[in-house]
Amino acid sequence: MKRAFDLGASGLGLLFLSPVFLLVAVLIFLSDGRPVFFRQTRVGRAGRPFSLIKFRTMIPAPAGEGGGFEPGDSRRVTSFGRFLRRTKIDEWPQLFNVMKGDMSIVGPRPEVPKWAAVYPQRWAVVHRVKPGITDPASIVYRNEEELLASAADPEAVYRNEILPRKLDLYERYVENGPGLRHDLGLILKTIAAVLGF
Repeated sequence: MKRAFDLGASGLGLLFLSPVFLLVAVLIFLSDGRPVFFRQTRVGRAGRPFSLIKFRTMIPAPAGEGGGFEPGDSRRVTSFGRFLRRTKIDEWPQLFNVMKGDMSIVGPRPEVPKWAAVYPQRWAVVHRVKPGITDPASIVYRNEEELLASAADPEAVYRNEILPRKLDLYERYVENGPGLRHDLGLILKTIAAVLGF
């Protein structure tokens, strides 16, 4: 039932949002050039890596730099990218990941390999299910970038404070058993959080 819901929701989402996708892609291209999309390796169900897709919100890293996730570092974020991040529109291309089967609409957020290697026993529990576009932690930490940007040591804060709390929420979601009614509630809460309600 969850997979059927994911296929239906992602298919309808891609269909109805296609004009917005096209507009955003054109605006990114006109303001910042190529590429329009950003791909990054994340760790999914059973610890398998996959390529997560987003709209690009940052200036590409200079040659020789990794360009990966650096907590609290938003120096390369473009002006249009800030808007996309604030509205979460940059996350919408993950509907393609859902269609492909790498992700669900609702599920624990997938991490980059660096952070998925921290607290491995806890991640083993989380990786029993597919990662998702949204989940309880996405709502609680919707302003994560601002929290990290104000921290003296963003990486330490992420590793020692935010990530353990996220894992608490991820584990609770997995242990309670994903259900359609619960997932629909989380989707509505996510929409309300993005809209500022």
